[in-house]
Amino acid sequence: MITIMLVDDHPVIRRGLRALLEVESGFQVIGEAGDGLEAVSLAKSMHPNVLVLDLMMKGINGIEVTRQLCRGSVSIGIIIFSVLGSEHYVLEALRAGAQGYVLKDAPSEELIQAVRQVADGRRYLCAPLKDQPFLQQQNGGDSKDWYRRLTTREREVLQLSVQGNTCAEVANQLSISRRTVEAHRANMMRKLGLSSLAGLYHYALQHGTLLNGSEYSVNGEKR
Repeated sequence: MITIMLVDDHPVIRRGLRALLEVESGFQVIGEAGDGLEAVSLAKSMHPNVLVLDLMMKGINGIEVTRQLCRGSVSIGIIIFSVLGSEHYVLEALRAGAQGYVLKDAPSEELIQAVRQVADGRRYLCAPLKDQPFLQQQNGGDSKDWYRRLTTREREVLQLSVQGNTCAEVANQLSISRRTVEAHRANMMRKLGLSSLAGLYHYALQHGTLLNGSEYSVNGEKR
């Protein structure tokens, strides 16, 4: 039996995926999560064979979820299931440790095949991605080295901050103190040579690593 966990911030999509996958012989959906932080926690406790994971979510994005799970002791095959298929997102996901990447407009058979292959320890890319030239450069240099210099907690703080959360809201979601959030923000600015929170958030958005930050906050005020 292949056990599967679904992660997407849209309940309708999760219900559709569950309906699609549970009719397949040998598939069992054992859990769902609606944001990145919840996904990491549940995946570590439920130990699914395969995680079907969206990229753009509240909390932390799918690439950061992948990084955290692949660094840990939990063995999970991760399939990114997203509308985003550009070079940057695909390469970042694969470098983070994802074994599969399926676009949301792909035929349903592609996701089913991806689950079977990833559960078997093989990589799967949906048809539009298989022959992309940039995949031949997967092991090349990474222009996002600045992001890799940040710690896991710093990336979580940055992601939540760029989404428009105040310092208090970030502290509450991560179960840390406001002072700790402020310290992480200061450390990130120091590492990147930036002098203001606005500069930090603009830098993150302009460099495209944070996937779902359509608004940001400055001095605790949402913009």
